[in-house]
Amino acid sequence: MNATATQSLTTEAQNQYLTFTLGEEDYGVEILRVQEIRGYTAITPIPNMPVFVKGVINLRGTVVPVVDLRSRFGMPPVEYSKSTVIIVVNVGKHVIGCVVDAVSDVLDVAANSIEKPPALGEGVDLSFLRGITRNNEDLIALLDIEHVTGIQEAAGAALAAPSNP
Repeated sequence: MNATATQSLTTEAQNQYLTFTLGEEDYGVEILRVQEIRGYTAITPIPNMPVFVKGVINLRGTVVPVVDLRSRFGMPPVEYSKSTVIIVVNVGKHVIGCVVDAVSDVLDVAANSIEKPPALGEGVDLSFLRGITRNNEDLIALLDIEHVTGIQEAAGAALAAPSNP
C-alpha cells in the first residue's frame, strides 16, 4: 500500500467531535453536525413544551428551538455563566440549539477507540449514546444528537410542522 492510500485509510478511520462539559462530565458531538457555537443569549419560552425545551432563539431570521442538555439529562439546573454557550446543530432537516456549560475542544477520535455504551440492564435507555472514548484519563460520552435533542417527539417537530390551513 502506498503512503497516500495509507493516509486515506487513517483519515477515514478518524472522526472529529466537539467536546463540551455539563457539570464535571465531558461529552462529545460529531463536528459535522455542528453549525456554530454561540454565546448564551436570551431564549423566548414557548408554552406547553417539554421541560428540557427552553424555548426558541432567532438565528439570522430562522426560529431555532433550544434544548437545555442539563435538563435533558436530569441534572440539577445551574445559573448560566460567561462560559455557557449554545451549540447549534443540524439534526436531519432541523436546526436545534443545545445549551451546555462550556465548550472544551475538538477531539480526533479513531473509530476503533470508541467503546459501546455499558449494558446497565433493562429500563436504562442509552439510545442517546453513540459510544464512549478516552481523552488521556478522562472518559467522554459521545452523543447521538438526534436522540438527545428529542426533535421527533418534542418541540422541533411541532415548531417545524407547517400549520394547517
